[in-house]
Amino acid sequence: MTTPVKRIGFDDLLVKKGLVSEREKQNLQEAARASNQTVTALLLERGTLTEPIIGQVLADQYGLPWNDLREFRIPTTLMKIIPIELMHRYGFVPIDQEDDVLTIAIADPQNLRMIDELEHELGYELRLVVSSKSAIQDALGNSEGNSQVLTRIKAELDPVLIKEDEKGEEVLSVERITQDLSPVVKLVNTIILTALQKHASDIHIEPTERSVEVKFRIDGVLYLAMDPFDAGIHGSLISRLKIMSELDIAERRIPQDGRFKMLVNQRTIDFRVSILPSVYGESVVIRILDKQHVSAGVQGLRLEALGYTGEDLARFRRAIIRPYGMVLVTGPTGSGKTTTLYAALNEVHSDEDKIITIEDPVEYQLKGIVQIPVNEKKGLTFARGLRSILRHDPDKIMVGEIRDLETAQIAIQSALTGHLVFTTVHANNAFDVISRFVNMGIEPYNFVTSLSCILAQRLVRSICQACRVPIQIHPDQCQESGIDYDAVKHVTFYEGKGCHECNGLGFRGRKAITEFVDMTDSIKEMILHGKSSSEIRVAAMAQGMTSLRQAALEKVFRGETTLKEINRVTPIEET
Repeated sequence: MTTPVKRIGFDDLLVKKGLVSEREKQNLQEAARASNQTVTALLLERGTLTEPIIGQVLADQYGLPWNDLREFRIPTTLMKIIPIELMHRYGFVPIDQEDDVLTIAIADPQNLRMIDELEHELGYELRLVVSSKSAIQDALGNSEGNSQVLTRIKAELDPVLIKEDEKGEEVLSVERITQDLSPVVKLVNTIILTALQKHASDIHIEPTERSVEVKFRIDGVLYLAMDPFDAGIHGSLISRLKIMSELDIAERRIPQDGRFKMLVNQRTIDFRVSILPSVYGESVVIRILDKQHVSAGVQGLRLEALGYTGEDLARFRRAIIRPYGMVLVTGPTGSGKTTTLYAALNEVHSDEDKIITIEDPVEYQLKGIVQIPVNEKKGLTFARGLRSILRHDPDKIMVGEIRDLETAQIAIQSALTGHLVFTTVHANNAFDVISRFVNMGIEPYNFVTSLSCILAQRLVRSICQACRVPIQIHPDQCQESGIDYDAVKHVTFYEGKGCHECNGLGFRGRKAITEFVDMTDSIKEMILHGKSSSEIRVAAMAQGMTSLRQAALEKVFRGETTLKEINRVTPIEET
């Protein structure tokens, strides 16, 4: 084994490298003793230093090489001889093997006992390099996808399928990933686990003439998740998903929709499954709803964290503190409408108010708010649930989505009778909402009277800050984006090169762009007089409205996203 030899204390090395001052070092040591934590854990908890920086300091401390494992995938030969659950258990990645010497990356070279145990388990002499814990986990996740069914997942991460009994209560089935299960069961579970590790929102399984492709939607964009499978496995893969979703495995000619739940790492995750017949077989999309994981980040979520421009943020906040009326958020599926509504509820929630929501499904769980899931199989629709909500004396109501005339009528009536109603509707922009309600059969006067504001939004991917670099903009790019080159040639534009932090994508996370329409008296008059959407839009712009396209361009000029990204999300005609 390459025995790690401590050359200088970790705390002293931090000072020597100028990462902390002598006074800060002493404060850290005192805080570590008081809280029974290590200095490393405190630095990470406080966000003072990042994992890679701490890892490099540890590498220097013990005289070991540093490897950031950027875009690293474990060689197939090593995946075959070293059990994946062993890598998870000890937190290491095998890098190379020569004769009886195995090179591995670890995050904690201080743990000599663990290193000795691992050397005994593997039967190799170990040569050590240091990497960060998150880089090791990412390398394991990336490699698991390519090794497909050859890998085994450690026991505590095994997904357990949850089914409902006749009373609607959740019971656990005995289906687990074990060596005795079929390769197809292992494959499905490995796909699901890999998607969760990469924070994908959807899994797409698409058959082609000779293969089956698995793609993940990450930050709104599809990526090929792993090497394509042979077309021969397609039938078994689809049948497994149908069994999990309690669908008809014999029916292959019509669309089917279902859902299932899995218990993964002690948390329940919902999956919505849609199966569609295509030329080469059935295509599947699985929507991942990791409610418990997301809810942890939603508690205390504020509107400014979503990326709104200052003026839209101020106007929206004024609208959500009104005592009654309808706050309407619009946009396509996956544009962050629900997140916006929950951020708004977080800001207006107090112990003095009763807030009730009805959603399909309940995506986030918040304290102090009564949340009702739609269950159409049991007869609990939006309209029926909303009627019952009104009998529970709420102050504020959230309706997940207005889909039909009945729900729209009850929501409008609630807003007119002293309730503040938060809701969403699918439309391309703020002004299409008006015609959408009129087409449903809503009387314009009631709709306009009840409405406080309309917020249209989209999500644009943010440039990864770890690999962001300035770029030279070209006139052709400006022309394609509908902007004047001479006006922006002195502006610094940025893009992401792609790094370990963003999985080589150049983007990390998303922010909202918004188009806010305050229902002023003049706007209401124009709607009631049947003016066209384009006329109302011109009037709103004159009153200071920022369009989706303008909000997107502002983010480009601030170096937060790219022209190519905003062209993907917003039409150029809106400028």
